Amino acid sequence: MEEIAFTMQLLPGVAAEYQRRHDEIWPELTAALHAAGIRDYSIFLDAASGRLFGVQKRAAGHTADALPGLPIMARWWAYMADLMEVNPDNSPVVTPLARVFHQD
Repeated sequence: MEEIAFTMQLLPGVAAEYQRRHDEIWPELTAALHAAGIRDYSIFLDAASGRLFGVQKRAAGHTADALPGLPIMARWWAYMADLMEVNPDNSPVVTPLARVFHQD
């Protein structure tokens, strides 16, 4: 199982709406994430800065790199684009993080 971490950035004043949309996440999207091998995915918020911290565990042989090509992913990104910093294709601006410590 591979684990990755990354940050994303919310726009000011949208944390409650970001939470609401994730509370109502589309079943088709969670199914696509699971089918791609994502087995554990959490997003945490630093409310003071609007910084999001994501952690994913991905199964061996995952196909997460193919997710951007799925129509459901494009729809979700378009739905979320008004809440966060995004790239021209509406994908969130993601900053990968390097692991500096781990304890089992």
